[in-house]
Amino acid sequence: MLGVLMQINETGTAVVDTVAQMLPSVAAPTVETLSLWQLTLKGGPIMIPIGVLSIIAIYIFVERFLAVQKAGKEDSGFMNNIREFIHTGKIDSAISLAKNTDTPYARMIHKGLLRLGKPLGDINTAIENTGKLEIAKLEKNITGLATAAGGAPMLGFLGTVTGMVRAFYQMSKAGNNIEIGTLSGGIYEAMVTTVAGLIVGLIAYFCYNIIVARIQRVVNKMEARATEFMDLLQEPAS
Repeated sequence: MLGVLMQINETGTAVVDTVAQMLPSVAAPTVETLSLWQLTLKGGPIMIPIGVLSIIAIYIFVERFLAVQKAGKEDSGFMNNIREFIHTGKIDSAISLAKNTDTPYARMIHKGLLRLGKPLGDINTAIENTGKLEIAKLEKNITGLATAAGGAPMLGFLGTVTGMVRAFYQMSKAGNNIEIGTLSGGIYEAMVTTVAGLIVGLIAYFCYNIIVARIQRVVNKMEARATEFMDLLQEPAS
């Protein structure tokens, strides 16, 4: 009896091995991933102007951020020294200090010092005109950030439209033999350009507002120093 059972067990094992050898080997499914460069290529030609806008936006933001940061630096003893020089009659020393201080408000005060002896209205006008020029320098090229913030999403939507047009064109050419692969190229282009345009637009929008806020802080400092200087001119000499 025991011998019969062992024979059956051996026979069953042999059958299982034979079936296992006959079955085709099933490979583990592989998940294909797309790199950023591959996604960019999928977006089609519209990705080129979107990429250019992104580079322009980053350059303008970095360049303006550093320029505004430099303009916002303030010497706490500057106005005290100017006050002391004016009260002691050392106008040339005050002019030299303002000339050698590389800040927007120092250049405003330098222009005002050069107008000493003229009516206060003329001095104030000269300071205001210099201030306007300094603000224009601070705002240089920031319209490029605004253009990128508004233009990149529009280009992305344009890519969406052109991608869908291409997809429907391929559908019309395929007739009744429509395949998913036929539509995938146009849909890829439509989706990738939309995402890219929105990302670039959002980044440019936030960068623009950051720069504008920092410029406004510098403008407030300029106005405060200009007012302090005009009040200083009306103080009685000690």
